[in-house]
Amino acid sequence: MNTRKFSASHLAVALAAAGVFGAAGATAFQRVAAPQAVPAPAASVPAAAPVGAVTPPDFSQITERYGPAVVNISVTGTTQVANDEDDPFAQFFRGFPGYPGGGSQSVPVRGQGSGFIVSPDGVILTNAHVVKGAKEVTVKLTDRREFRAKVLGSDPQTDVAVLKIDAGNLPVVTIGNPNSLRVGEWVLAIGSPYGLESTVTAGVVSAKGRSLPNDGSVPFIQTDVAVNPGNSGGPLFNARGEVVGINSQIYSQTGGYQGLSFAIPIDVAAKVKDQILAHGEVRHARLGVTIQDVNQALADSFKLDSPTGALVANVEKGSPADKAGLQSGDIIRKIDGKPVVASGDLPAVVSLASPGQEVRLEVWRNGSPREVVARLGSAKADATAQAGAPGDAGNGRLGLALRPLTPQEQRAAGGDAGLVIEQVGGPAEQAGIEPGDLLLSLNGVPVQNVEQVRALLDKAGKTVALLVQRGDAKIFVPVRLG
Repeated sequence: MNTRKFSASHLAVALAAAGVFGAAGATAFQRVAAPQAVPAPAASVPAAAPVGAVTPPDFSQITERYGPAVVNISVTGTTQVANDEDDPFAQFFRGFPGYPGGGSQSVPVRGQGSGFIVSPDGVILTNAHVVKGAKEVTVKLTDRREFRAKVLGSDPQTDVAVLKIDAGNLPVVTIGNPNSLRVGEWVLAIGSPYGLESTVTAGVVSAKGRSLPNDGSVPFIQTDVAVNPGNSGGPLFNARGEVVGINSQIYSQTGGYQGLSFAIPIDVAAKVKDQILAHGEVRHARLGVTIQDVNQALADSFKLDSPTGALVANVEKGSPADKAGLQSGDIIRKIDGKPVVASGDLPAVVSLASPGQEVRLEVWRNGSPREVVARLGSAKADATAQAGAPGDAGNGRLGLALRPLTPQEQRAAGGDAGLVIEQVGGPAEQAGIEPGDLLLSLNGVPVQNVEQVRALLDKAGKTVALLVQRGDAKIFVPVRLG
């Protein structure tokens, strides 16, 4: 069987933190805490609304009232580096007897970020990546006072951390409701980009509910607010002066601002804060499925009225999804009544749930809707997805030559049924299928033999959805028949 990995356009990458898995995406998203990034270009001025004259809000009152609750965070720590990296002969002689090089040494590192005070007794929210690996955290207030901060807890999955300083009667922000945000609404960021404290930038909400690569558990707020390295952990205010998010990431090919900034909704951060303060840790829920987006070709194959939902490519054995009866080929359209438009909508909801909580899933299966109730598990559990003579299965229309698995191949595949793809051509080759892949199902129906594949093709329309396994990864591939 083929051991080559799917390409980024085909492979569903596990988002283990939420216990739900999603598809791979862009790689230019960056955390924004590193102060040594390339300087950003000037922020563009948001365009005026097309109808009527729109006057931007006056953010000076918000800045004056809540700016003192925004803090600068300085972090010191260490990292391990090879102690012979400056030796030009090291690469030639490293490992030879008597050569003095080798080993590593601790080198101090420094970083800066932002945060904001949410409690008068000194509780502060920031990003987890701002304080990652920190040995010493210093918080500086706008009145120039400095305090040594304690990291009460950090959650890498949502990128939220909670700090505490020993002070009282501190200024605090007002928490808002990110669900009431509207696309096009004005928002404001305060932080310390490149260490420039109390910097104010403004823009508009560009989109809501964004799912980013490797961050599928957070429904990010996208803005065009100028956010740069050092802004990480700072607050995002609405025009009423309420904090609706924590600035966390930027999309950049230079390291600086390029008009795409992303903030963690404050309700996600508040839930993390409450769990850290109550338990000292964060407990995330898990469903245990590998999912992918539904495009038009897959929608046609599964007879959906629109290309929406989260297509279940694999169900982890023994997971909450497996116990609830979810199957590969199911398309999750709603969770607890909330529409699942893109696959990223599902892990975003699951991440806000608690282990043991029941969720109701509206599922499309075999051309009709049904409801499945699942009791979510804990993300602490292992969330890794488990992953004769050749026969011509409609070679002209599909382009596959198939054969049954040998007993050894069945064991290597984890006991899954299916057929080995011996040769590929035509539509299947154009779709990215390769010799050595396993064909597990066609339009959601598990396949056991070549005759069954032929029969399913006879009933198929112009497009079929093939569930293919390559190595440990499984994914539905739409193929337009010849």
